[in-house]
Amino acid sequence: MIKLVYSCLILLGLVMPVFAEDNGLTTMPSRHSVQETIDRLESIVKARGLRVFARIDFAADAEQAGLAMPPTQLLIFGNPKAGTPLMLASPSVAIDLPLKALAWEDAAGKVWISYNKPEYLKERHGLPDNLVQNIAGAKALVEKAAE
Repeated sequence: MIKLVYSCLILLGLVMPVFAEDNGLTTMPSRHSVQETIDRLESIVKARGLRVFARIDFAADAEQAGLAMPPTQLLIFGNPKAGTPLMLASPSVAIDLPLKALAWEDAAGKVWISYNKPEYLKERHGLPDNLVQNIAGAKALVEKAAE
């Protein structure tokens, strides 16, 4: 009976990222490692003429601090021509810009990639409808990196 309970808890932990309540994030599986997913996204972003502002390897930083964590990397990217009008319309959106995509490996070794939903950012910061298109393209970029 105890084994059944533990098995159910483990299974629940594996599916929770997929079924979690809406927190403004879109999370999708990636067919690639964390490193390759972010490499692919960085290439796609640059090919579209967007700027890569930073790439953070949290697992490498944890290792330098004497800690261990599964592979986890964040890519921060965007275009000032697209982001600046959003920040002028609602300065608080600067807390969420430039755009970010997080690739991470779960306890079962499955790789996921997450990003903020443009609709969530619109609601969170009261962005006008006509400016949301400036950040809506993130979905296609992330999907392409994960495929």
